Amino acid sequence: MNFSICPLSIVPIRSSASDKSEMVSQLLFGETVEILEKKGSWSKIRCAWDNYIGWVDGKQLKPITPSEFKLYQHEHACSLELIQPAVGDGYYLPITLGANLPNFDGLNFSLNGSNFTFSGQAIHPAKVTPSVELLLKIARRYLYAPYLWGGRSPLGIDCSGFTQVVFKLLNVALPRDASQQVEEGELIDFVEQARPGDLAFFENRKGKITHVGLLIPDGQIIHASGQVRIDKLDHYGIFNRDTNRYTHKLRVIKRVLPDSIQMDTTDFNALEVKDYDENQVKMF
Repeated sequence: MNFSICPLSIVPIRSSASDKSEMVSQLLFGETVEILEKKGSWSKIRCAWDNYIGWVDGKQLKPITPSEFKLYQHEHACSLELIQPAVGDGYYLPITLGANLPNFDGLNFSLNGSNFTFSGQAIHPAKVTPSVELLLKIARRYLYAPYLWGGRSPLGIDCSGFTQVVFKLLNVALPRDASQQVEEGELIDFVEQARPGDLAFFENRKGKITHVGLLIPDGQIIHASGQVRIDKLDHYGIFNRDTNRYTHKLRVIKRVLPDSIQMDTTDFNALEVKDYDENQVKMF
């Protein structure tokens, strides 16, 4: 088997081996893939995090060894900055929120023989203790990110890319698409039983799951629709106060985080990521 890593800020994953084909997802810096097939300069890849399959221009990947591929699944941190440069040898590489920092020691990391310094906030997902407060604080960092079909970064993100990356930062793996994410977690029967941190799924006129968002306090939802935004949620669906109408029909609510993880009575709006244990979030 051949393996590669994403050495650039953001790399598009396409539906076929062409720059003109649809972008169906993205790789963020430091994310790893398995090479399934090659067609000219293009590589058909399977993403290590979610098993998503698509095509990437091979010039935008860097080969890694099987041992590196295995190591980077666990030995990495993730950036908590919207955009923060990693300083290389005479150049800067923009790192976005949610990107991986392979074998990060708190200040330095290396990738494919190149050494970098990263001085922003970072989190070690494998070491973090999941909490609703931290999940929602991270989610709010994406507010006003523009909607982009297939996007997974604060420069452009879609609804399921948003929920996937937010949960990734707590080491909770979700599939890539809303129609796949709805298969995860525990079913919540009524909106009144839902809690902050639950995922709400919405259907189109044909009954297909096409949208997902993250529940936050006070009967609200944060989701990517035009931009990452906060709207009201009830048993009908999402009510957009800007347009004064319902925009998405609620189908089901699922709980991905265990029941033992509940939001405490701390004032959520007063929380900062830095309030968490330094073994979970590194500040420099």
